[in-house]
Amino acid sequence: MFSFALLTLGRSLASAALLLGLSCSAWAQAYPNKPIRIVVPAGPGDSCDILTRLIAPKLTERLGQAIVIDNRAGSAGQLGLTLIKQAPADGYTLGCGQGGNMVIVPLAYAKVSYDSRKDFAPVAMMASNFLGLVVSPKTPFKNVKELIDYGKANPGKLTFGTNGEGAFLHFASEQFRMMSGFEFMHVPYRDMNAVFTQMLGGDISASLGSFISVQPLADSGKLRLLAIARATRHPDYPNIPTIAETVPGFTSGGWFGIIAPAGVPREIVSLLNKEVNWALQQPDVRDRMKKLGLDIHTESPEFFTDLMNKDFDNWGKVVKDMAFKPL
Repeated sequence: MFSFALLTLGRSLASAALLLGLSCSAWAQAYPNKPIRIVVPAGPGDSCDILTRLIAPKLTERLGQAIVIDNRAGSAGQLGLTLIKQAPADGYTLGCGQGGNMVIVPLAYAKVSYDSRKDFAPVAMMASNFLGLVVSPKTPFKNVKELIDYGKANPGKLTFGTNGEGAFLHFASEQFRMMSGFEFMHVPYRDMNAVFTQMLGGDISASLGSFISVQPLADSGKLRLLAIARATRHPDYPNIPTIAETVPGFTSGGWFGIIAPAGVPREIVSLLNKEVNWALQQPDVRDRMKKLGLDIHTESPEFFTDLMNKDFDNWGKVVKDMAFKPL
């Protein structure tokens, strides 16, 4: 009787599992049947906001449902990411995640309201950017080697501006310093506009900044672009060297992608991945992203997950090596 009871229970559980699987599959096939909200953990004009608004009309075209952009700026992205984490895992609330708020913030702050690797499902990476090393035109530096040599010969006299203690650009600057073996004085500001203003006046010597932000200043001659933190030279700027040509192995930049709350059915993640990748390949989207200095990525959710894990390893080591104490 005991064996028969176990057999009956096993058959019941198997049937329930089969029905559950069919139910999930049918649910995914019916998706989407209402508008989809994409939470942007930043204000209008942010890179995540621009990218999300670029692909939203394409997703509407393909999915047949409105895409609603919900800007939720605050607490270095924590406000928006917390909303995404707490949303139902049904595919109707998505978000735009980036390296800064999903990797750097958890490493920089002692208390964070989410665990990036447990609370979210990476759906589709959209793009990556890279940094440019710029200096004030009032400095004598004409290349990366001259800047490094000065920093070695004059410890603490070279000033590096960033957008805040514990920000991505702070960690990137420290990584550059440690890999190069020179010294600088870190000068944090509230944002990069303040840094650039101080550089124009000669009060700040150098800075790493996203290529999107430094490009117009360099093109106009207001700042001097020494190099880019890209693996290879930029096709539109073939005369600008990479930092890696002087500091082997140094590349740095950010990434942006669509995420969902953990637990969203795999079929929905796969569908969204396919449609986001399609949207990124449309000519008008590609042209706009190229003008913004962004590299497009049409990869799998697994690629996105692996990238984030590698970022945690990389920046975790940087934080440890610089003996940074979480804020």
